[in-house]
Amino acid sequence: MHHGNIPAPLRHKSASFKMATLMSLLLQHRAPFLFSPSPTTVVMRFASKKTGSSSKNTGGKSPGRRYGFKKQDGHFVHAGNILATQRKGLMRWHPGAYVGIGTNKTLYALEDGVVRFTKEVYIPLPRSVEAREMIPKLVKGAVIYKTFINVIPTKQGNTFKLVDMV
Repeated sequence: MHHGNIPAPLRHKSASFKMATLMSLLLQHRAPFLFSPSPTTVVMRFASKKTGSSSKNTGGKSPGRRYGFKKQDGHFVHAGNILATQRKGLMRWHPGAYVGIGTNKTLYALEDGVVRFTKEVYIPLPRSVEAREMIPKLVKGAVIYKTFINVIPTKQGNTFKLVDMV
């Protein structure tokens, strides 16, 4: 009978004693193992993948959003030009005449023209959320101003060069 790697003092002991001794030896080395159907054969299994580094806390490397006004007072803009970008929660600028607002609160020009910034007195509706939350915090007699971005359209002539030539 071939005894393999079993130490000499264990060769003449019972099968269950041999198994218990092998288990204690393997547990001392903390090696992962699998047992085959026969009680004397132990199959060792090692890691199949290399351990890698953790990938936690890898965010935060993207650049900022660059919020702010993109066109200043007096600049000429074409229809569709972005005038200002702002956060969704905080409305810093409000759409005025010929200015549209996107889903992310981006203001854009609806017509070709010149940009004008205006500050206007704002009076919230009596039962609105703004009136309930903002007005009690204000000093008595305070006036609320909001900044509006307007586009003053340039007049286009109603004549075409082709029509004039005929």
